[in-house]
Amino acid sequence: MWILRTWCKYWLPVVVWMNLIFVGSTDLLSQQHTSRFLVPLLRWIKPDMSSETMQRIQYGIRKCGHVTEYTVLCMLIWRARCKLRRRDNRPWSWTEAVVAVGVSVLFAASDEIHQSFYAQRYGSALDVMIDAAGAMLGILLLRLLVKRRCSSGSGQFMNQQK
Repeated sequence: MWILRTWCKYWLPVVVWMNLIFVGSTDLLSQQHTSRFLVPLLRWIKPDMSSETMQRIQYGIRKCGHVTEYTVLCMLIWRARCKLRRRDNRPWSWTEAVVAVGVSVLFAASDEIHQSFYAQRYGSALDVMIDAAGAMLGILLLRLLVKRRCSSGSGQFMNQQK
């Protein structure tokens, strides 16, 4: 029972998040479908916006979505692998950080391959690089959070290795 509870606490969020990404890489979140709600929203914000500007903004929003989803994925993978506990005095592990980023990037590459099977989607090496940047951002945010937590005295977890 303890193993199932531990798995649910640490790995189930990873699996759920990966499934959300996987479903999002179908036609469901293709540019054609997301423009159905983004274009009216942008038109409401600025009615005289040109179509070219609107397309650029939509493109930027979609790429920010990539960064965000892989920032979260990498953080969840790191959390699942490290299994945080209160008053944990293990040193920060860059190895765990690299593994979390690596798994995230491998998943990003597989997700781009998955997208190439849909008519309105295509795989993109640029998107994998954007996803990788999101994963690295996730690790940097975690590192800052852990460093701040340790310096504030609220926990010993993952002090910097010298």
